[in-house]
Amino acid sequence: MKLIGFNFNKISIEKKSDKKENLKINTNINIVDISEIKTDFFNSKEILLGVQFNYTIDYSPSIAKIFFEGNILLSIDPKEAKEILKEWKSKKLQDNFRNIVFNIVFRKCNIKALQLEDEMNLPLHLPMPIIKNQKDK
Repeated sequence: MKLIGFNFNKISIEKKSDKKENLKINTNINIVDISEIKTDFFNSKEILLGVQFNYTIDYSPSIAKIFFEGNILLSIDPKEAKEILKEWKSKKLQDNFRNIVFNIVFRKCNIKALQLEDEMNLPLHLPMPIIKNQKDK
């Protein structure tokens, strides 16, 4: 399986409040659709699968929300692709495939989210490394 392409269709960030009390940060990833992509541009024995996704970072209670919507293009072995498409008809996915897709989405979206959080003065949704003096240990 090879990553051929990744793009965002929508990036949204809304800050509703500066309050930081009782802050909870929740993330949610959703695979919206998986479909076979037909193209003459890509000559290979592998099949191209398009994966549409949504990724949300929610700062509750009603503090902020970051939303990403996008597409991933993957080149996959025909046998594996047919199995994935067959399972997707009932909205199920193999753990291995789901993990690969989630990791791609996390890698791309989290980098962008950290930049947006910094610009909007929001707490980071991922812990960053902190350097401490040895005496503080």
